[in-house]
Amino acid sequence: MQKNKHNLEQLIKDRDQIFFILGPCVIESRDHILFMAEKLKNLAEELDFPLIFKSSFDKANRTSIKSYRGPGLEKGLRILETVKEKFDLPLLTDIHKPDQAAVAAEVIDILQIPAFLCRQTDLVVAAGETGRFINVKKGQFLDPEDVEHIAKKIESTGNHNIILTERGHKFGYNNLVFDLRSIPIMQNINGHYPVVFDATHSAQMPGGSKTTGGCREYIPHLSRAAVAAGCDGVFMEIHDNPKSAKSDSATQYPLSKVKPLLKQLIQISQISRSTN
Repeated sequence: MQKNKHNLEQLIKDRDQIFFILGPCVIESRDHILFMAEKLKNLAEELDFPLIFKSSFDKANRTSIKSYRGPGLEKGLRILETVKEKFDLPLLTDIHKPDQAAVAAEVIDILQIPAFLCRQTDLVVAAGETGRFINVKKGQFLDPEDVEHIAKKIESTGNHNIILTERGHKFGYNNLVFDLRSIPIMQNINGHYPVVFDATHSAQMPGGSKTTGGCREYIPHLSRAAVAAGCDGVFMEIHDNPKSAKSDSATQYPLSKVKPLLKQLIQISQISRSTN
């Protein structure tokens, strides 16, 4: 665990290299998660980029009561723990309630605060108290400057291991817009915390039906723009068969197509960093 922690700190705080948070939206099965973790680790080794593996044990904010949510806290953490043991990858997952923070922190390296919950003080503080890295998804209803107040809540616990993630802003009905300015604005909050761009959720078209829609075809355009703007990392949900995915099927990016996109993003990042 200590080795993982040390590597993670170096990975996130090294501004010379972009990192990627990749994985399926939700845990669909143990076999599927292990399959995806192996494929993504092999890709990370081939392209030589830092990888954080992501998947959720519970999707508590699904649109429909009938939608699949995941295996739950206990079973989900055991599956993710197997990923860490087999592949030695740092892990990220969502938490939704304050009492999940300490339990998840026994296994998870980065606790993620979902966008809809980013202003829930008890949740944010409980996450901060674990001492783990905290990835805050900026709510679709917040301006980038407003994230400063969330960061201060985490800082109040003595924890400065903070990541801020841009995932689009609500723009009229059933649509999101990504403002490139949000990346440098959030990078300048409280001492330059790393800022990640969520390429897949920024392509969503929320509401309007029983499931969230999206425009997967624009993920490459959005992610290339964000990397050119200087983001420190890219968050992207990946699935080997997005059409059959049990969550966010409209915006998970196909495993078969992600390699050339990641190569592009790494190249753009190198250029962006060399000119800043």
